[in-house]
Amino acid sequence: MKLSKDGWSGLAILLASLVLFGLTLGLKDNPLVPIGPGFYPRLILGITAVLALALVLFDLFKPGKPAQAATAAYGAVVLHFVVFGLYAAALPWLGFRVATFAYVAAANALLAPPRGPGGWARVVSLAAVTAAATFFIFEHYLTVLLPRGHWTGF
Repeated sequence: MKLSKDGWSGLAILLASLVLFGLTLGLKDNPLVPIGPGFYPRLILGITAVLALALVLFDLFKPGKPAQAATAAYGAVVLHFVVFGLYAAALPWLGFRVATFAYVAAANALLAPPRGPGGWARVVSLAAVTAAATFFIFEHYLTVLLPRGHWTGF
């Protein structure tokens, strides 16, 4: 059985996740903190490894002929990486809340271009709810300090 591009991608992600998961085992725990510094990376990398393994297995055991590779919109993928890079660069200047709002709005508009005022209302409301919810969860529930903007102080 041959692996398709999806199978090879899943295999690469599985191997990278396992290597990075192994590196988190060397992180030293702080006896004063109930959750150590490796908890969240292990959680994310473990989930990623399980999903990558599922991708490889589904690719190996898919019924019938291999499907023809669909033409991917590589330009859109590159554009989303650029938008994410701009988001990461804007975080220290705009702060988490403003930069996250702008990033979610831009990504949402790129994925599903809004048509009319209702579409733009969806983009703005989704961006506002996402920025507010993630800020609240990280700042108040997880007590993680998020970047404040040099330009906004917000």
